[in-house]
Amino acid sequence: MPFISRPGIPKNSFVMGNDTIANLITSIRNADMVGKGTVRVTATNISKNIVRILLREGFIEDVREHQEGQKSFFISTSKYRRRKERTYITTSKRTSKPGSRIYSNYREIPKVLGGMGIVILSTSQGILTDREARQKKIGGEILCYVW
Repeated sequence: MPFISRPGIPKNSFVMGNDTIANLITSIRNADMVGKGTVRVTATNISKNIVRILLREGFIEDVREHQEGQKSFFISTSKYRRRKERTYITTSKRTSKPGSRIYSNYREIPKVLGGMGIVILSTSQGILTDREARQKKIGGEILCYVW
């Protein structure tokens, strides 16, 4: 990783951008892998919309907003299958990244597992699932796959 020299930033340090979508997806995936029932993620507008979609589509069970000082967080509870063996989210993958954006029109939006999973898109009408985007006939940036 290259070192950056800017006023106000100490020499030999590097600046990293925050990818809130990747942080959200990775936090949920890691919590599911270790069997942790709840996960806490930073609340942003985009993470709020993605969490709402996951809740509406039945991938997570419950979401609460938590405030600590000036920062707010979402605490999401994973939804488990019978006998708490596995969660409903088996895999989630970040598609479009800050350095490599991936766009699609509504006709070319991929289907995940023949429609069993969802594609989350950022469109001109907000954050939508693949089904909603096809129904409204709008394309956008493919943010992630969840199945």
